[in-house]
Parts: sequence; structure tokens; C-alpha cells
Amino acid sequence: MDKLEYRGTIKFLTLKGDDYKHIHQQLLDVYHDQAPSLSTCKRLNREFRMGRTSIQDEPRSGRPSDATTPETIAQVRSIIDNDPRAKIRHIAASMSLSYGTVSTIIHDQLHLNKLSARWVPRNLSPQEREKRVTQSCEILELAYADPENFLSRLVTEDESWVHHYDPESKQDSFEWREKGQPPPTKFRKQPSAGKVLLTVFWDQKGVLLTDYLQKGHTITGLYYADLLRKLRTNIREKRRGLLTRGVLLLQDNAPAHTSRIGRAAAAECGPPRRTAAH
Repeated sequence: MDKLEYRGTIKFLTLKGDDYKHIHQQLLDVYHDQAPSLSTCKRLNREFRMGRTSIQDEPRSGRPSDATTPETIAQVRSIIDNDPRAKIRHIAASMSLSYGTVSTIIHDQLHLNKLSARWVPRNLSPQEREKRVTQSCEILELAYADPENFLSRLVTEDESWVHHYDPESKQDSFEWREKGQPPPTKFRKQPSAGKVLLTVFWDQKGVLLTDYLQKGHTITGLYYADLLRKLRTNIREKRRGLLTRGVLLLQDNAPAHTSRIGRAAAAECGPPRRTAAH
């Protein structure tokens, strides 16, 4: 329903003496969902009673309503292409537009949504990806060889830097993307105020061993071998019978893990002694 049409109707019924509720109900009876809201009828009914005569929009100061032009749309698109993380308020300030105008251009004209970056472990080269496929196939062979006991025998080890804080928040990582596009990705390369290396061993029932590396130290073959001996002790206490059935240790190929002393310590976890890299 055109606004001039319903304004004219509201003016006529107001001059006739009807109140805004009666006017709204009559409009609903005729126009149904296209009728103006009750608050609109109330406002116009009051204005016409106070002497308003025109059904046209009142002249307004400030920027004209036609700020959303092909030129401004193209300019907003250019800014976002150069900086996918640009914030609406910064775009509005740089173009001397209102926040609402820029928001309308982005969502209704450019059809963009802002999505947070999705964490991925690291950016792998083609060779690294191929190697991971090979290693994954090896793990599958172990699983197929003993499907009933594979998961119960599997002990996984991993290390991670525990940061005191992450300097970039999730909110800061949002980027404008077209509807249907996947979220952006980012890699864990941000500096931190402080960090400590955490080593964790776990199986399907829970954590078996955690270790925090002292500041100024590095994980060597000797240090890692000592961790594996502590792991063996914990397995004996927490998972009775696992050492007899044999532990399948899943770890990466870090130098400390593949060192001679590290492999010897891993072999002490009990027969059959298998170590799978990931």
C-alpha cells in the first residue's frame, strides 16, 4: 500500500472524527497485511488533528535520502575489498555517510555478511599433506588389524603453547563475506605476552599425563624419554592391563620423538611396540 494512499485515508477519517484505533481497524479490514501499523495511524491521526494538511513528507535538513547511489556502493565495495575487516563505523566516517546507510549498502546492496575466522592447525605444503595422507592410511591399517581393541590401546601425545592471552579477539577477526561463502581462516602466528609449552598424553578414557616445560628449557630426546617413563608409570596405575596388551603411541615426528633415546623409551610401553606418527 502506497504511503500517500494511506495518509490520505487517515487524513479523511481524522477530519471525519474517527480516532486512530478505529482508523487502523478500517485499514486492516480493507488492506490486511499491507495496512500501516497502529503506531503510524496514531502518529498521523495526532498530526492531522493538530493542523497538519499535507500528506507529503516534511522537508528535512541534512544529507539527502538518495545517498545510496551506484557510486557510493562501488566505493564501499572497494574499501571492503582492500580491507575485509573494515568496520561499518570506519567506512561511514571515511565516506561521510551515516552508519545506517553504510549498513544498508553492505547487507542489502552488496549482500555481505561478516564471519569470524576459523582456526586451522597450520598451512601445510602439498608434500606435507601427502605425507599426512600416508600416515593416516598407516593408522587405518592398525585399526583394521585389531578393530575391537584399537581405540582402547591408543595413547595420543601432543604439545601446544599455552598463551597467557590471545592478542586478537574473535570479534577482531570478522571479515565481510558474500552469503554462502565459507568463513575466513587464520593461522596461529600471533605473538603473546607469555607462553609455556604443555605436553599432554591421553587415551579414550581421559588424560594420562600432563607436563609443563620450564621456562628456558627445550624438549630434548632425554627429556622426552623421561616423560615416557612417567607415562608408563601412570598407565600401570590408571589403565591396568594396557601395558600387557601393548600401547599404540600416536605422536608427531618431532626430533625429540624420533631420537634414539626417545624411541627406546617408547618401546618400554609394552609389546607389541608400535609408534604411529601424525
